[in-house]
Formats: sequence, C-alpha cells, structure tokens
Amino acid sequence: MMSDNALRDLNTLPMSERNNDSSSKGNFTKTCNGHTIENVDELEKKSAASVCVNGSEAVNAGVEVANTEVEYIESENLSDLEDVDTCIEELLPGLESKDWVQVVESLNNVRRLSIFHREAMHSMLGDLIPLVVKSLKNPRSAVCKTAIMTSADIFSAYNDDLVEFLDPLLVQLLLKSSQDKRFVCEAAERALETLTTSVFPMSLLPKLQPYLKNRNPRIRAKASTCFSRSVPRLGVEGIHDYGIDKLIQLAASQLSDQLPESREAARTLLLELQTVYEKYPGLSTTVSEQPEISSWENFCQSKLSPLSAQAVLRVTTVAREGLVIGS
Repeated sequence: MMSDNALRDLNTLPMSERNNDSSSKGNFTKTCNGHTIENVDELEKKSAASVCVNGSEAVNAGVEVANTEVEYIESENLSDLEDVDTCIEELLPGLESKDWVQVVESLNNVRRLSIFHREAMHSMLGDLIPLVVKSLKNPRSAVCKTAIMTSADIFSAYNDDLVEFLDPLLVQLLLKSSQDKRFVCEAAERALETLTTSVFPMSLLPKLQPYLKNRNPRIRAKASTCFSRSVPRLGVEGIHDYGIDKLIQLAASQLSDQLPESREAARTLLLELQTVYEKYPGLSTTVSEQPEISSWENFCQSKLSPLSAQAVLRVTTVAREGLVIGS
C-alpha cells in the first residue's frame, strides 16, 4: 500500500522551477553521437551558484560549479562495465553521495548493470530503489532526468520482480510526467510507457487504479493513459479475470474528466473493451445469469448509470460508425 506521504505528494504538483533569464552566460547544449551533452560553466564564485540546464530551468546549487558536462546516454548506446564487482561495491555509496556528478555517474552505472548484469544487481533492488527515488526528487534537473532514464532501464530489466518496490517509483514518475519542464516530462512519459510494457498488467493495473481518482487532473490524465495502454496486454482471459465489468466502469468514469488526455484514454479503452466483448460475450459475469444481456448496448446499460451508459454508447457508436464509413 502507498504511504500517506506518497499520496500527499500526488495531490499537488511541485512548483515549477523559475527561469533564470539572466544566467545564460556560459551555458550551452549540444548533441554528439546521439548523446545529449549539457555544459555548465562556473557562474558565480562568491555566492550560491545558479545552474541552467537545457536553457530553461534554474537550480540553486549552493556550491561553486566548474565546467561540468552532463551526458544523457540512450540505453542502446551504454557500454558495458570493465570491473563489475568494484562497481557494485561502490554503487550505493555513490548514489548517496552529496556530489551530484557522482550521483549521475552512479545512476548510469545502475543502468549498465540493469542491461548487462541483471542478476548481479538483483539482490540489491530493495536498497537501490529508495536511492533512485531520492534522485527522482532531486531539484537538479540533470540528476532527476538521469534517474528517470534509470527507472526505465530498471523496468525493462526486472519486470514483475519490481512490483513490491514499484509504488514510490510510480508516484514520482507520475509527478514528473505532469510537470511543465518539457525535457523532464517527456523522459518521464517514456519511462511510464516502458513500465506499462514491462510489468504484467494484472500486477500493474491495481497500482494505477487509485490515481484515476486523484484530485490532480494531470496525474489522472497520465494514469489514465497508462491504464488504457496496459489493459490490452491482459488478453481475453486476463480481462475476464480482472473483470470487464470493473474495467468499463473505470473507463466510463474518465469520459467526463477535466483534461482531454484522460477522455481520449477512456475512449481508447472503451473501444478495446467493446471489441473484446462483442467477440467474446461470455466475458461478463452477468451473461450466464441473464442470457438476454448479450448486446454491447444492453451490457452497458446493465452495468452503468443511465448517463454513463449513454456517454459510453455515444463514444463507441460514433467511433464504430466512423470506421464503417472510412472502410
């Protein structure tokens, strides 16, 4: 179960970091061989340094900053480690370091271990995940984005083995994907997409479900998208076991949501459920008891309030008619 602190984190988006328009000197971003490299020059020696990342957000570093490059390496471009044993020994202290450059380096080593030495790091997940979560919360964008990329690689490597550690990672990724900082937001969205394709939906959907009712509309929207993306991976038997009745009720509740992203995710899910139901009408637990409830329309009316059923049928009928006309 998620902690009260985690739920409170989700209820309010953190304030966006202020742009530092006057600190552009000495800051540049370039791309080299598919890697994003950010150079942070020394801005102030006698006062708290303000580090500009990607030319948009400012972070109060509180220390002097000398020429430092932050390299965002895509997973396919990461190289293997030369000394695995030493890396594992230094991994946790590196993630706990107060030197943010060391933290970034350690996060990239977590990624390398996930990709090339999955079994070697498996036993460390319980200690490792809280430190990755700590980096996700780091106000320095370079650390935060690297932690997001690390999360995606961990998802790809460990799949369902992460379920018991998943809640704090999910909380932070939903938050980061809902922020205004574009390059952090996009990285978090990619990590969430990796999550939905890596963790078996029967384990993931119950963890996503509470966020569909979160009072923050942007959190609901991201959770709805993940939920809609995960359901088809259940397959017919999985949808039956999870409950198509429950799924249609959850999707219907998102149709009237504040944000278009939530509504679109709900429409996508409802069309998927309609297709599955019409192909396998025995999925509903009600059908065997009441054989007359066989059509999609009757099914919706039997499971939803009149207004919700009307909204669902409007969406699925219009979409189906559009497909017929376009064919």
